Amino acid sequence: MSIRNAIKGVRGKIGHLHNDTEQAHPTYKWWVLSNVMIGTFMAVLDSTIVNVGLPKIMASFGVGLDKIEWVLTAYMLAMAVMLPTSGWLADKFGYKRIYFLGLFVFTLGSGLCGLANEENMLIVARVIQGMGAGTLMPLGMAIVMREFPIEQRGVAIGLWSIASAASVSFGPLIGGYLVDNYNWQLIFDVNVPFGILGLIATYIIQKEFRNHLIKKFDLLGFTFTVISLPLLIYALTESTSAANSEGWSAPYVVICFAIAILGLILFIITELTVKNPLIDIKLLKNYNFGISNLIMFIFGLGLFGSTFLFPLYLQNGLGYSAIQSGAVFLPAGLIQGATSPIIGLVSDKIDRKLPIVVGIILFTFSFYYNSTLSLMSEHSYIMISLYVRGFALAMIFTPLSTIGLIDIPKEKMAQASSIFNTIRQLGGSFGVAILGTILTSRVNFHTQMFGGELSKLSPAFDNTVKNLSYHIQHFTGANPATASKQSLALISSNVTQQAFVQGINDDFLIAAIITIICLVPVVFLSSKKHKMTAAAEQSYDIH
Repeated sequence: MSIRNAIKGVRGKIGHLHNDTEQAHPTYKWWVLSNVMIGTFMAVLDSTIVNVGLPKIMASFGVGLDKIEWVLTAYMLAMAVMLPTSGWLADKFGYKRIYFLGLFVFTLGSGLCGLANEENMLIVARVIQGMGAGTLMPLGMAIVMREFPIEQRGVAIGLWSIASAASVSFGPLIGGYLVDNYNWQLIFDVNVPFGILGLIATYIIQKEFRNHLIKKFDLLGFTFTVISLPLLIYALTESTSAANSEGWSAPYVVICFAIAILGLILFIITELTVKNPLIDIKLLKNYNFGISNLIMFIFGLGLFGSTFLFPLYLQNGLGYSAIQSGAVFLPAGLIQGATSPIIGLVSDKIDRKLPIVVGIILFTFSFYYNSTLSLMSEHSYIMISLYVRGFALAMIFTPLSTIGLIDIPKEKMAQASSIFNTIRQLGGSFGVAILGTILTSRVNFHTQMFGGELSKLSPAFDNTVKNLSYHIQHFTGANPATASKQSLALISSNVTQQAFVQGINDDFLIAAIITIICLVPVVFLSSKKHKMTAAAEQSYDIH
């Protein structure tokens, strides 16, 4: 039997091959969900797995942090271009085709990253990879929401969230293991076999859907998107870059912000006035969808803005290795992955606002709890907040995604998903930039405050120096002058660490305040359950 006939046989078994008038097999939507989870896992994994490999990449290419930061920035910029564009492409050329193409581009980019022999080639390959990832995320959500009926969308999104939670949890752990025991190229090469598996699964499982009503391409809107979104994310990234000593006030950052804001204003005007917009931002007039996007933006400020704080605290404050730091996040991801389907199932039967409210309160508590960390915090104390966060993420993301997209007709699902993911990405970028800037200023503030307390005229300071000098002489055999210098160095190092951790605590407290604000728009969400009209459900071409 030929490979082609074998594939046809498999497709027939899962109910894929049917004509326009036939209904899909009852298990078809579950096969599609499994297929989409592969792409989601890979796209999210690569946004977390690379971080732990940056020091090795820097050493391999002999470049500084200012250059290697583009390995991360290039990925985000490419995603920013594709997130809002992928909806129109899917409507025009078909969901399956564009999802397959996105997965192929992502896999190709991953392979090229592993083959890169110098930093510029790696950056270009990351752009290719980011373009694929920017297609996979919104289309994955849109495909899941399209295939499942309203009453099952909660559990479907919950199961889909497992892939995202698993990749966030396993990313740093897998990356740390591969980098420590093999080489940094493997953090990219690991995507290739999974990508090939996903391509085969997509070809075999998915049927094609294309929007009947799609019109010509909005070139003007696309131009403003390509200019504004990448420049905005670039400016936000550069504002906290280690290579940028001027921060937000750097001339090129200010210029990028100005152009980006102007571009966004022109984009909004264009999309509201042209006959066939690239992104139908009028969808934000949909009551639940508009409010859900507002909640996601505010929540993204705190969530994604604080994601870099924990690794900094663990590695710079407590001296954890990369793999040890990555392992800390594993239980939280497992909890989220295990809880999301349950929350989705429950939220399909009760008021979806209830788990969102509880989740926001729990998430706020976890941030407030983190604001009490110190250099003496035990591992069990640190993990409590991560356990709580795992439950909270499941309780927020699953029902919020469902309630936000439940009223969107199928022909608008790709566009709505693109908007949803773009706003979440922007919220995260703003959060990282804002909290990163606050962290720097608060660390400097506490360093000055603590340093001002170190007076040679202070009896407590004098006694501490003498006691440390005595112990250094006793255990190392150093002479009094050397022991005195070493004791001062130890005190200075401790003050620096204490100021750093106190700055981290201040950032977590601000993240808690930002998160609790989400409760205000949640109150205005409408959780009334109703069925979508038949006209909305029948607005697709099946091929």
